[in-house]
Amino acid sequence: MVRHVFNRIREGVVAHDPYFECKTDALGKVGFSSYQKCTAAIRMLAYGIPGDLVDEYVRMSETTCLMSMYKFCQAVIEVFGPEYLRQPTAADTERLLATNAARGFPGMLGSIDCSHNDINVLQRSPVFARLAEGHSPPVNFEINGYQYNKGYYLADSIYPQWSIFVKTISKPQGEKRKRFAQMQESIRKDVERAFGVLQSRWGIVRNPALSWDERKLWEVMTTCVIMHNMIIEDERDESIFDQGFDYQGENIEPLHQDPAIFEQFVQFHREMRDWHTHLNLQNDLVEHAWDHIGNQ
Repeated sequence: MVRHVFNRIREGVVAHDPYFECKTDALGKVGFSSYQKCTAAIRMLAYGIPGDLVDEYVRMSETTCLMSMYKFCQAVIEVFGPEYLRQPTAADTERLLATNAARGFPGMLGSIDCSHNDINVLQRSPVFARLAEGHSPPVNFEINGYQYNKGYYLADSIYPQWSIFVKTISKPQGEKRKRFAQMQESIRKDVERAFGVLQSRWGIVRNPALSWDERKLWEVMTTCVIMHNMIIEDERDESIFDQGFDYQGENIEPLHQDPAIFEQFVQFHREMRDWHTHLNLQNDLVEHAWDHIGNQ
């Protein structure tokens, strides 16, 4: 990352956690600076190396390097998480829809993949919880003369036949369906490429970490995602972010308090799981892909 991104992160964690402040002990000896602690943490995340390989570079003990990394991850999540892990804004959604429509998939919000191919992850995914509760951005589009009012994600065959998933066609018959399957599988690789980029930038994601507990693994992974998003934002065209930061947090009433809200939730969930819409959407996209892309 460039210097000003590093300094922004360092200043944020120093203001959040006194651990990163440079202090003096009872004898007046100056302790470690925020530059040393943040550098140790980021080097361990970037190169996936243990603390005893950083101690000579930053002149800190292995224990202090590890403590710095753990506290650094916690501080980054608490300071920058609300902004860089926020829900997509209306402008974000509009930009995604326009990009994906130009690639032959109008109404597509993105691609989705699960690292361990366990579809039970959908039961605890905040993305699909918001979809079921009706808190996702409105998406209305037309394909092959039919109107749809929910965005969708490209997925592989392990996922269920829901209206919010568009899967490839196994053993496609005919040029149209073969062309669609080729396009779907090609574009769906975006999510795997994104994880590959994350692994290449943060070595700690690529290497095994069997000695950590689940909480620390989550904090390390989340911190890498946040800093990756910060770096991407810095490298992108600034005009994309002119809409500003409008995260308002989540303030959703519990569904059980109002029967009308619960009924709405059931309706959204039923529509989301509708396999008829899933098949119709897939067939319409087959025709759309052939009409607009053809056999080029």
